[in-house]
Amino acid sequence: EMTPEQVVQKQLEFYNQRDINGFMSLIDHNVIFFDYSAGHITMSGATACMEFYSKLFEASPNLHSTILHRIGFGNKVIDHELITGRNGNKDAIELILIYEVNKEKIIRVTVLRKE
Repeated sequence: EMTPEQVVQKQLEFYNQRDINGFMSLIDHNVIFFDYSAGHITMSGATACMEFYSKLFEASPNLHSTILHRIGFGNKVIDHELITGRNGNKDAIELILIYEVNKEKIIRVTVLRKE
């Protein structure tokens, strides 16, 4: 059985390979993406997630996320990420992502942007 950290690490590797099937294999059917700053859900369900990430992977041949810091905390994994090549963008994006994992699937992702 994979730990929450192992699940998130594997998902990161699939993200960096732009492997949509691998990526989705770790996403729960009822996944929720939550924007911390706006205070609301931005995406829910595996279908919406697959649609969003399929488009992102296609539009981003140089997509890469580097983990600056990772904290494992129970079923949560908190990653400080630096993302480059998103939609062909040259600028790096810095995000905090809080992943919640249940039964080797990511059930919730909370996204924090720099204010």
